[in-house]
This record gives sequence, C-alpha cells and structure tokens, in this order.
Amino acid sequence: MADTDLIVLGWARSAIAPVGGALAGCVPHELGAPVVRALLARCGVRADQVDALVAGNALGAGGNPARMVALAAGLPDGCAALSVDTQCCAGLDAVGMAAGLLATGGASVVVAGGVEAWSRAPLRLHRPLRPDDAPLPYARPAFAPDPARDPDLLAAAADYACAHRLARRRQDAFAMLSHARTLDARAALAGEIVPVAGLCADSYARRLDETRVARLPLATAQARAAGRGQGGAPAASDYGQSRLAVAPQADGAAFVVLTTRAAARQAGWCARAMWRGGVALGVAPEQPMLAAEAAARRLLQRHGRRIGDLAVLELHDAFAAQALAFADAFGIAPERLNRRGGGLGRGHPIGASGAVSLVRLLADLDRDEAPGALGLVAVAGAGGIGSAALLERV
Repeated sequence: MADTDLIVLGWARSAIAPVGGALAGCVPHELGAPVVRALLARCGVRADQVDALVAGNALGAGGNPARMVALAAGLPDGCAALSVDTQCCAGLDAVGMAAGLLATGGASVVVAGGVEAWSRAPLRLHRPLRPDDAPLPYARPAFAPDPARDPDLLAAAADYACAHRLARRRQDAFAMLSHARTLDARAALAGEIVPVAGLCADSYARRLDETRVARLPLATAQARAAGRGQGGAPAASDYGQSRLAVAPQADGAAFVVLTTRAAARQAGWCARAMWRGGVALGVAPEQPMLAAEAAARRLLQRHGRRIGDLAVLELHDAFAAQALAFADAFGIAPERLNRRGGGLGRGHPIGASGAVSLVRLLADLDRDEAPGALGLVAVAGAGGIGSAALLERV
C-alpha cells in the first residue's frame, strides 16, 4: 500500500424504517449525528481530526443538511460540510467526492455518506406566476428538461419489466429473497447498526407466503401494456411488478470514515478496506434502469476487472426488475446480489440508499472475505444517472 492510497477506517448506519415508522419523528441531523458520533468512536478518531463531512440528501429542499449533521455530531465549527443531491446516487456520490478531497490534498480525514428523513420531508409547492394564482404542489421535481424524457421511476420500471419479459413471479421471488435474507441476517447486521430513536434493526422485512404475494395488486397501471396480447404487448398481470417488488419509502442514515494511508499510519489508525475507485455517469434519462449497470461496467473496465473477480456484489435495488436486469446483463444469478438483503427488504431512504449499500458491502467483505477480496457497489438514480465503487478488503 502506498502512502497516497485511500482507506476506509470504519462504517456504520442506522436501521432503516419505512416512512411513518420508528424514525418518523427524526429530522436529518437527528438521524445522522448519532451514527457519525458512534462511527468516530469505533474508529478511534477524535472529532477535531475530521476535516470535512460530505452527506447525500435528496428531500431536504435546500439548506445544508451536511452542516447540520456535522454540528449536531460535535464536529468542530471549522469542519467543512458539503451536501450532495444526486437523488438515489447521493449517498455513494458523497463518498466519491470525499475520495476526491483526499486524493487532491483538500482533506486528511473525511466522514461521508447519506441521510434521509423522508417522513419529515417538506411539502413542495411551485411558486405561482401571478398574484391571484394558487401555488402548485408537486411530488417530485423534474429530472430532465423534456417531459417526454422524464418518466416516473415506477412507470419506467414497469415499462422495462413488460418490454423485457421480466416475469412477475421472478420479480416477486427476488423480493421475497431480499426479505428472507434481511431477517435471517439480523444478528450479523447488528454490528453495523447504531441505535437511533430506539430502533436497532431494519423494521420492514417480513416473512412472506408465496400464495399471498401472488395475489398482491400491481404497484402501478402497467406501462400502457395492460391489454393481454394486443399488438404483441405482454400482459401486465404476467410481467407487472407487485407492491412487494418496489422498495418502500424509508428513513435512515449511513456513513464511512475515509483517510489516506499516510494519515492513518501517523495517527495509528487501522485500515479496514481500501477505496480502489469510483464512477459516476449518465445514461438516457428515459432509461434509468440501465444506469447502475453502466456505472458498474465502466468501473470494471477502468480497473481491468470482470464481474467474476468480485467476491461481494451489492446493488441498491429500488425495484426487483432493476436487480434482474442488472444480473441478466452481467450473466450472473440474481442470488449473487445483496447476500444479506437489499433495498427491497430494508426500504429506500433516497439520499442515504447508496451509502447504506456501501456499508453493507464493507461489512460483508470484512466479515466473510480474505484480504485482497474485491467488492463492488452500484446504484441508479432519477434522470438516468448511476454510480459505482470498487473496494478491497485489507
């Protein structure tokens, strides 16, 4: 290892709870600060040794959530604080930006990750153009300037599932596996979770019965392909996505501590993993389902690696169809993804989801793999953007 290598000292996250659940009373800094404090204590890093905190957040509607988290966590007033909003990619992009700060000498120790208090997200209104007009509420902002290229993500996933004949039974089976793995791994996951508001375990996952799951309604009016066999269109009932196959809206936070090898040696800190590199890119905005695969593929090519070189593979699966598409594109079994459950079994705290997946990757590398083992984490976001990172167990 070279002195300039970027290393991970530790990781931690809150449990993930669906909107309106156990974390519903927490604003972002109340979710993030306990995680940051516990993480620094675990790593043996003092608050005054942290140069910057970078936090992804998608629903805070302005302000600087990273600064709020930093101050609430007891970091010094002089600590830099940068908030990142790349929607679902924000938590992982924040860590990539932290790596850039370290690589360019802008910092020696950075805390990075994401936090989302979806339950407490502000109500959103467009300001009226004329004094007599009423404000216009909206559920989400635009992610592409041309509305024709800016599909709702739920509809985009449904369209993709129908167009590529991703059978509903495959989607439901993958979602059920995510729930089962999350529940079966509760003891293993406990070490990475910092209790917040009394919640010590991911609260959404549940035991599921195949018969009941098969009767669940579709999550959306499927992709304008609802007609059975009309014009060659597949039937929504055969290829649609049930509610189980869509990750629920959720609250949560996750962070890692990054530094350089030289700084760790000087301070006596122990490296747990090495940051090998990251990629952030875009694809066609109307095809957001393909962005995680594109980011992972470019990252592997950049480092001269193949999917088979990876010991651990973590994908934030906002939709079961997305996970199946990712696995099919790389020619791997879907079971290779998310060995202890994914977003389908935990929930989707948008700005934190990429960081939660990164924590899961690091924990599995550390628990299960030998030094030198590689892991990759990938996530896709609204507007056709994707991010991926490659890490090594040390």
